[in-house]
Amino acid sequence: MTNIIISGGGTGGHIYPAIAIANALKELRPDVEILFVGAEGRMEMEKVPRAGYRIVGLPIAGIDRSNLLANVGFPVKLLRSLAKARALVKEFRPDAAVGVGGYASGPLLLAARALGVPYLIQEQNSYAGLTNKFLAKGARKICVAYPGMEAFFPEEKLRLTGNPVRADLLDVGAKRPAALMHFGLSSEKKTLLAIGGSQGARTLNESLEAGLPQLLGTGYQVVWQTGKLFTDRARAVAAGQPGVYVSEFIYEMDLAYAVADAVVSRAGALSVSELCLTGKPAIFVPLPTAAEDHQTKNAQALVSEGAGLLVPDATARQELIPAALGLLRDVDLQKKLSTHIRRLARPNAAREIAEEVLKMV
Repeated sequence: MTNIIISGGGTGGHIYPAIAIANALKELRPDVEILFVGAEGRMEMEKVPRAGYRIVGLPIAGIDRSNLLANVGFPVKLLRSLAKARALVKEFRPDAAVGVGGYASGPLLLAARALGVPYLIQEQNSYAGLTNKFLAKGARKICVAYPGMEAFFPEEKLRLTGNPVRADLLDVGAKRPAALMHFGLSSEKKTLLAIGGSQGARTLNESLEAGLPQLLGTGYQVVWQTGKLFTDRARAVAAGQPGVYVSEFIYEMDLAYAVADAVVSRAGALSVSELCLTGKPAIFVPLPTAAEDHQTKNAQALVSEGAGLLVPDATARQELIPAALGLLRDVDLQKKLSTHIRRLARPNAAREIAEEVLKMV
């Protein structure tokens, strides 16, 4: 029996790569026992059990840079998380640990290091996160999605694997008829997919809210993932209008990509990797408050390869809908972006990372 512990979370960009790694580990070694460690109250506590894995939460939370007074309880939460992580490692006795970034990675991997458990870090972004940079010294291997990451990590530990994504995205083209039926859309119209990350994106949502009549009036359809806070407003503007599907969260992302002729999206690592794999022409609106502005760097890496378009968040309310209409009309631009973004795909990332994990056992 091989025991592997996987830590991290906070956003879909951390959670779904972690689940993809777990699935690949199961394929390579069916008898492997996997335990997830996340942060209490965060979305991994719901998404991971839905994927069929056991998860334990730590009382850790992030540092609020905008309100220093809100961090008064942070030292206590950190100490409690370190103690609980150490107890979990002693009880579960993992042969190796994996950190995918996010609050829970820190305490868990620190406990693993103290107890002699080898660990691997998976960094999704083109600009490394604070937790992963802090933990890099003790890591056996660091799997990254972008070249040039020796600027943040020891070069001898790096392995360029790409970001792991769900296996059901490997061939979405054949799913288009089923996708049209699932979303209740017409095969005669082109479809815009709007995804603001797992928690939604206010700028994208407000842009779609204002521009939906124009999109539908021009003869296009929309699949719109809103996030929890904007669902009611989106449903109100879409009420009674054919050709628009609104959902707080889309679990069937393979079908969402299958139906999409163009995509507007944040530029989180998971979204970028999924768009590369599915080859969808996309307009990126990076989240300007992301740590170290890493989403802008992710998007610029694609734009420099002719593999995507970029609309700044600050001007998106004026520019996003015109840019989306332009892309939906321009078949040649769609083909160019699709061809170039597909070249950046790394479909075997999850398996390659899982192989590196098992090498440590």
